[in-house]
Amino acid sequence: MKRLVIALGGNALLQKGQRGTYSEQLSNARRTAKFLADVIEKGYEVVITHGNGPQVGAIMLQNEIAKNEVPPMPLDVANAETQALIGYMIQQSLQNELRKRGINKEVVTLITQVLVNKDDEAFQNPTKFVGPYYTEEEAKKLIREKGWVMKPDPRGGWRRVVPSPDPKDIVEKNIIRDLVDQGFIIITAGGGGIPVIKENDTYKGVEAVIDKDLASALVGKIVRADTLLILTDVEYAMLNFGKPNQTPLKKVKLEEIEEYYRQGHFSPGSMGPKILACIRFIKCGGKRGIIAHLEKSSLALREETGTIVVP
Repeated sequence: MKRLVIALGGNALLQKGQRGTYSEQLSNARRTAKFLADVIEKGYEVVITHGNGPQVGAIMLQNEIAKNEVPPMPLDVANAETQALIGYMIQQSLQNELRKRGINKEVVTLITQVLVNKDDEAFQNPTKFVGPYYTEEEAKKLIREKGWVMKPDPRGGWRRVVPSPDPKDIVEKNIIRDLVDQGFIIITAGGGGIPVIKENDTYKGVEAVIDKDLASALVGKIVRADTLLILTDVEYAMLNFGKPNQTPLKKVKLEEIEEYYRQGHFSPGSMGPKILACIRFIKCGGKRGIIAHLEKSSLALREETGTIVVP
């Protein structure tokens, strides 16, 4: 049986133009569950990861609006909240879909802590935009009052930026591996995992976010997966993206994709981490890294679409 890590992008729960209501997200989760069930029905052992950008942004906005009534929670706690709320929607939707198809498999969401290095350079150079938009005046007030790092967002307004350190290990890795080996479908490392550092043999949450695709590659290594399937809202990674000579990448060897990555073909804020995740996964013994559209997951596994990275 083939073992597969499926990394769900934001479009799994929120489509462009939607407000992000619970009913919208649950409807999207049910739709996504059908694609997941199609894969499970083919006999794959599946581990699921997911993004959380819009959801953690919404929680931070709620914190900011209600701060005079309810004490706001730190970013690592907001990440834990999103792991639970997104995991619940996917878990319930997938359980229901599997039962409809007569597939007797249990689904479980695991609140996951991901270890980062406290000396990671990212802590000296925060780059990841999170939370609501502010005016310059509001941003400067938050810098003074909270010590936040605020920067102008290219999309308009000022926003908080936080570190995005590299994932090094998963605290619950033995639990994840044991549950997968026992046949459970695990939803783990949601939103890249809750970032923690280790000091004096004690774990401590930090104000940061981890890239979910890089965390997914780490999950793939831990569970000894054959394939890392990164599902997003585009069908292929592109060379020369946005230029007249842009070209879709189909099947590509590791050394070739590494050279394209070094040449800077992939944006650090979108496709870059997905490509890097595939590179890391293959280097750790994985057989295939695939980047494909959510709705074409089964076709991608048959290598009929998507960017497929092989050793």
